[in-house]
Amino acid sequence: MGGEQILKNFVTYLINPAILLIFTAGFFLFVWGLVQFLLNLDKGGENDEGKQHMLWGIVGMFVMASVYGIIALLDNTFELGAFSGTPDMSRYENINLPQNLFGGSR
Repeated sequence: MGGEQILKNFVTYLINPAILLIFTAGFFLFVWGLVQFLLNLDKGGENDEGKQHMLWGIVGMFVMASVYGIIALLDNTFELGAFSGTPDMSRYENINLPQNLFGGSR
């Protein structure tokens, strides 16, 4: 196994899922902050915690999107071939759905 394949596996199985996980955590932190903010609207000035959660959720999503972009930039600049911005859709053609999936008749 060559170094290029090791790098590709490292990015595919470790880096990309970590970026997605942290981005998702930032999204849910933002949504939780939004919920807190909306629930505390009638209480006056107690919206600081919700605002902080929304702010840090946006910061987290921005940082992870930036990391994703930096990795893609480095990969394209140095032609490493370890990062593919397009997902693998080869298995898409093998999906077979039943004819009456939603109860309709054909």
